[in-house]
Amino acid sequence: MASPQKERTTAKSKSRSRRISGDPSDEKPARKPGERRKSNGPKKAQSPAKRSSKPIERSKDGYASSQTSTNILSVDSLAKLNAHNEKVHLSERERAVEREKKEKVVTGRVLKERGKHRRRDDEDDEKREKRKKRRIVSGAILEEGRGRRGGYLASLNSEDNGRRKRICWILIGFLVLVLIILIPVGVLVIGKQNSASDPAPAGSAATGAPNNSNLNGTSENDIPVAAKGSYLDPFTWYDTQDFNVTYTNETFGGLPIMGLNSSWNDSTQANQYVPPLNQKFNYGQMPIRGVNIGGWLSLEPFITPSLFSSYDPNLGIVDEYTLSQHLGAAGAAQTIEKHYSNFVNEQTFADIQAAGFDHVRIPYSYWAVTTYPGDPYVPKISWRYLLRGIEYARKYGLRVNLDLHAVPGSQNGWNHSGRQGAIGWINGTDGSLNAQRSVDIHNQLSTFFAQPRYDNVIGIYGLLNEPRMTLLPIQPVLDWTTTVVSNARQNGIKQTIAFGDGFLGLPNWQGKLQGIEGLVMDAHQYVIFNVQQIAFTHQTKINFACSGWSAQMKQSINVATGYGPTLCGEWSQADTDCTPYLNNVGVGSRWAGNMNLGSAPSAGSILTPSCPPNSGTCECADANADPSDYSDTYKQWLMMNAEAQMTSFEIGWGWFYWTWQTESAVQWSWKLGMQAGILPAKVWDRAFNCTQTVPSFSGLPENY
Repeated sequence: MASPQKERTTAKSKSRSRRISGDPSDEKPARKPGERRKSNGPKKAQSPAKRSSKPIERSKDGYASSQTSTNILSVDSLAKLNAHNEKVHLSERERAVEREKKEKVVTGRVLKERGKHRRRDDEDDEKREKRKKRRIVSGAILEEGRGRRGGYLASLNSEDNGRRKRICWILIGFLVLVLIILIPVGVLVIGKQNSASDPAPAGSAATGAPNNSNLNGTSENDIPVAAKGSYLDPFTWYDTQDFNVTYTNETFGGLPIMGLNSSWNDSTQANQYVPPLNQKFNYGQMPIRGVNIGGWLSLEPFITPSLFSSYDPNLGIVDEYTLSQHLGAAGAAQTIEKHYSNFVNEQTFADIQAAGFDHVRIPYSYWAVTTYPGDPYVPKISWRYLLRGIEYARKYGLRVNLDLHAVPGSQNGWNHSGRQGAIGWINGTDGSLNAQRSVDIHNQLSTFFAQPRYDNVIGIYGLLNEPRMTLLPIQPVLDWTTTVVSNARQNGIKQTIAFGDGFLGLPNWQGKLQGIEGLVMDAHQYVIFNVQQIAFTHQTKINFACSGWSAQMKQSINVATGYGPTLCGEWSQADTDCTPYLNNVGVGSRWAGNMNLGSAPSAGSILTPSCPPNSGTCECADANADPSDYSDTYKQWLMMNAEAQMTSFEIGWGWFYWTWQTESAVQWSWKLGMQAGILPAKVWDRAFNCTQTVPSFSGLPENY
């Protein structure tokens, strides 16, 4: 049999997607009480009415008698007086109707202003008053009562209303004024009481949207005009939870420090088996037990199929490039930032620590730093979430492996590099240009992460995920690696630097890059992307996990037979490639023999079933079933398969599981697997360590 590593690399599909306070709605522009023009004749008094969406109520007081003496009038005189009074009453009613029309117009204009996100000037010639609609109601505005609408105060100018009515209207006006002041203040007090309790969740219970309460008390006036509406403006951020929302344009390496606080604490310990962040982690002597946070800042369809499944297949939306292109700049920014906010939050890191992990590998893409002409990607927004993720990791004592998952041009042509298809990095018409662009990006990144605040929390600085060196020219990739490492060291990076094995096979790295200090090779080990290994029986797969992976790791960490320091940056307990979208959106599997990637020989289509021979028809229904439907034997096998791989990879520097969470792919999610009882509740709590005899699993169907 050919080397398993070589076979895995040749069979690996280029399209493998696996890598791939008041209520703001009530805030309205404040208006001063309207002034009424005095009338010589009697008139209806306008009652104080709170401005709201309800109709304005008005007083219905009658008019005073026109008789001013006790003299008896003649019939003719009385008739004339009645005619005169009717004219007066008619005139007053006409004026009242006219006033109501004007008030409706004004009220309509006010209502039209609802929902505005920014301040605007109202050019009403009569009032000449600037109205302001803020995104939030700050403390100062609440205290002034401007967070809610005021009411009209009618003029009480009729001499015939009497002293009693004037006193009544004064009392009513006073009560309205008190309510205008007390209601917002009460809301503010309640808000303060709530904020003093447990930290609020990232999203509201009703909508799941972030509450962004830390913007309270922050003024949009603090944002320079030139920065308004930019990605540096916190009032444009979908999610401000746990960010410092004080505006700053300070940068390191040309990259902003936006959202960061000026202090940090590195005394946290992830668990009892590893040192706190401010003490040295002895790589190579104590094993890394880490997990990837995949599909977050670099999209992968099989991890979050909901982002891709709703589109007509004829649209060809298969990766982040085509998704962003289809949605357009505004739509992509809205959709993808919501994903950044909702898919991972502080609780993610708390749960990772609780499961016993000590490291996290965070994949991110080059558009976190910049984009280039023709790129449809959402630029720079993911940078802020990457920085917040690192701070969450720090809070829970987790060391970070930074993983640049995608570079300009795509380093492998797989969907998790951003764009599925041709490889345009080092290779092709713009290959050299894109290679230089990636060098420039690393110059910025290494300058930024050389800041003292990252000395302890970042344990590994990754250069590039999975460069496809089986198709790329090897020496230019090695030269690129040497250049980037040299620049990073000059910029102040002290951490271990990781480079990918490129699928060359671990033994083939002996003699390469060995003269450079402080490097570790990152190998990704899967049996299911190799048509020979995926055909192993269940018993053989566990035996291979114990003997095959351990043998390769021992060979690789010996500089006489391999490169030297080696870790496993990705692996999974899955024993088939049946997961939908794993091999591409709308593409089948090797297991079932329906992985149709096109008719060209180079496409890599596999149209012959790859499940163990003589085991019946290969099918994916049981592999994709809900874990509650798994048999006890299958659950036992999945747990043992995972424990065997952990044991072997800890012969080297350790491992990072792929991945922490998915929407539905249980066998690719540590979180879901742990809940289903097919992965350990603590990473060190294992029943199998490859010293025991592997059962035959004879009662477990090999074809599902």
